[in-house]
Amino acid sequence: MSVYHLKSRFQNILRPLVRRLAAGGVTANQVTFLAAAISVALGLFLCFAPHRHWFLLIPIWFLLRMGLNAIDGMLAREHGQKSILGAYLNEISDIISDAALYLPFALIDPAGLLPALAVIFLSMLTEFTGVLGQTVGASRRYDGPLGKSDRAVLFGAFGIFVGSGGTFAAWMSWLWALVALLLLWTVVNRIRAGIHEARTTAR
Repeated sequence: MSVYHLKSRFQNILRPLVRRLAAGGVTANQVTFLAAAISVALGLFLCFAPHRHWFLLIPIWFLLRMGLNAIDGMLAREHGQKSILGAYLNEISDIISDAALYLPFALIDPAGLLPALAVIFLSMLTEFTGVLGQTVGASRRYDGPLGKSDRAVLFGAFGIFVGSGGTFAAWMSWLWALVALLLLWTVVNRIRAGIHEARTTAR
């Protein structure tokens, strides 16, 4: 089970707003770029934030970003704004945004950069694996257990912990290891599901 499966309910809530945005001339690519720009700006700010209370912005922004991601998708699918450029922007901006928002946690970990950087790399690998489904005759795979939406919940919780005065200690290395294992599991699930779908479709 993944948070991703709640996406349709979230979209239903946002649909009236999306209609108004489309009527006002807002494009899916504009929303995609805006979400990425704010994510990178926030990530860079938190890398040099004067106080850790600023990390409380992480869960707030993840929630807003999920909304923007849903909006750009609905604008593209439901209002005739699909484009090849949009497909590239959607995938690339998500990877860049995630890396920017995860990086500040690496800088405050007493165990050093490596554990968090490994998680950032594996997070990128899960999305790469998901996209590869389309190259073998399957759909874009979003299988869990630790897809993008699930990671938003996880790092949002990290943001609340740090922003509320919590500090990373030796136990954080074990948590990073668990997250890495879940990401590897996600990669395997996406590969297996993609192969199964492609073989089923080819019959």
